Amino acid sequence: MKKTLLITTAIMAMTACTGRQNPLLEEWDTPYGVPPFDRIEISDYVPAVKAGMAEQKAEIEAITANAQAPDFENTIAALELSGRTLSKVQAVLFNLSESENSPEMEAVVEEVTPLLSGHSDDIYMNKALYGRVAAVYNADRSSLSREQQMVLKKIYETFERNGIGLDEEKQARLREINSEISVKTNKMGNNILAENNAFKAEFGISVSAYPSAMTDTEDRALRERMFKAYSSRGHNGNEYDNRALFLEVMGLRIEKAKIMGYDNPADFILENKMAHDHQTVDRFLADIMKAANAKAREEVRQMQKVMDADIKAGKLPAGTGIQPWDWWYYAEKVRKAKYDLDESLTRPYFEMNNVREGIFEAAHILYGVNFEKLDDIPVFNAAAVAYKLTDSRGNLLGIFYGDYFPRESKRGGAWMSNLREQYYDAAGNDVRPVIVNVCNFSAPDSTGLALLTVDEVQTAFHEFGHALHGFLSKCHYPSVSGTNVAGDFVETFSQFNENWALQPELLAKYARHYQTGEVIPAELVARIQNAARFNQGFTTAELCAASILDMKWHELSSIEGIDIDSFEKKVCDEMGLIDEIIPRYRTTYFNHIFSSGYSAGYYGYLWAEVLDKDAFSAFEENGVWDLDLARKFKETFLEKGGSEDPMTLFVSFRGREPETAAFLRGRGLDR
Repeated sequence: MKKTLLITTAIMAMTACTGRQNPLLEEWDTPYGVPPFDRIEISDYVPAVKAGMAEQKAEIEAITANAQAPDFENTIAALELSGRTLSKVQAVLFNLSESENSPEMEAVVEEVTPLLSGHSDDIYMNKALYGRVAAVYNADRSSLSREQQMVLKKIYETFERNGIGLDEEKQARLREINSEISVKTNKMGNNILAENNAFKAEFGISVSAYPSAMTDTEDRALRERMFKAYSSRGHNGNEYDNRALFLEVMGLRIEKAKIMGYDNPADFILENKMAHDHQTVDRFLADIMKAANAKAREEVRQMQKVMDADIKAGKLPAGTGIQPWDWWYYAEKVRKAKYDLDESLTRPYFEMNNVREGIFEAAHILYGVNFEKLDDIPVFNAAAVAYKLTDSRGNLLGIFYGDYFPRESKRGGAWMSNLREQYYDAAGNDVRPVIVNVCNFSAPDSTGLALLTVDEVQTAFHEFGHALHGFLSKCHYPSVSGTNVAGDFVETFSQFNENWALQPELLAKYARHYQTGEVIPAELVARIQNAARFNQGFTTAELCAASILDMKWHELSSIEGIDIDSFEKKVCDEMGLIDEIIPRYRTTYFNHIFSSGYSAGYYGYLWAEVLDKDAFSAFEENGVWDLDLARKFKETFLEKGGSEDPMTLFVSFRGREPETAAFLRGRGLDR
């Protein structure tokens, strides 16, 4: 009754003020209950967030006021299902703020971010609620399912890790810290978007097209200009400079870790990850960095030979050596010479629509997923496409949106996110997910034709691997469904899906020339496969370097006297990173560790690749299209989400703990 009253009051207030109802506070009568994007206005978000918070507050009060003894259903399950209105509002808001940003949207996010931070603190610092959760946690749990035990553990630890045991003074300070961090990281993300747009305005290319531009640009001075502009985003002494903001955020993270009883943020963050502590991560990354640096030095020597030929031909001054802005350009020359392969040969076979069909075909073969394009469904941008997914029996798996090309309102990179999670509602209905893949692939030409690079093809498979993790989930509780797993486990399934992108049998189905319809020739496939490990010293070193940089920031116990440039140089020198390479992300545009959930966690891509490649090696041993093995993979991993310990799942699938051999072999670092 109270819940209904709160929503009704909010809707009535909105109607009285504007003459229209707030669509974010209605039951969505759209196909499959997707958000009514075509009816949502910027002015709807703030009142909807406030109404959603009020609704969840009432639900929490009902849990704590319950006179019955605490048990899983009346406390844990009730908490899991609370805040559904707020969840759906947040999902729409933050998805669109990333892909449909505007000054008005930025203002909304800036207003609601501290409100949401405070609301979260109100829940996880609620001693009465914690008392009930702790009572369930400390009781006999033998009657609970394994998923319920994992949910209970996750919720209990969330309270513990959000300061429930602190005194009032420390809790008050923690609230201030959480709010300040949320506001500052949001500002940093907006700054990066502005810097990305400035880069595009100066060079006529998006940041996502930077590698291709560096590969194709013969003018060395222009390459140097592009490199310096790209690598100094957020570091230009203008209104979008992130240096001071980043140090402020690190100072706050350090203070928070110490309030919670840890020496540094890394140890606090890693405690509930697979790696568990920063020493384990440091050893893991150091071993990879050593192998990557050795390989990268070989690659430099190969490129220098090509550059020397240009010097001899009078194209460059004597004594010119490979610099960071030369890497993409000369690596491509080496690849052409070594493998007779360049993007002009491969791109015509990877038209975007065909690539998407290939992704769908792989999911259909391996997991029995069927796809139906939806034309009469609300979309958040005209460029987005929507599909209905069903299983082999025709049961709904969920709704998928694909949004693949850059625009000024969209931040750089590629990601998967949920507009709705998979879970079972209070009536026992299996709520199916609504999932988005957002990318920034090479923009289509004036006719709408978009031809992808091999790297972009693999990225498309990668992001849909995350989507499959969400669509195939069979969990009952939202906190453990789909991709809600440990941060260093989640990339396993996206990277695993990449393994099918270049399988010859699948390429024969989807890689067709955009003009002739000719299937990609077998000899070109062989060249792609032979070149798959090419330039992996560079690729691995820049990724590993960014991972180490992330860790070293979060291993600090103080920022006193820290200068960002000096710190970066020291870290790169200590890891042995060669001068010709910089970390994939420098500090001021490292959005993964600002607000994307990868703080002290960027190593997770490499950590998960060890798991992914070891799991895939089982398919290599049995046949990559072994459907029994695919079913086991789906049932062991994709359906389970976070409802079981990650290592338990891996051992169940592989029969042992993961080994690094397949990872090193896959990147050509084993020799």
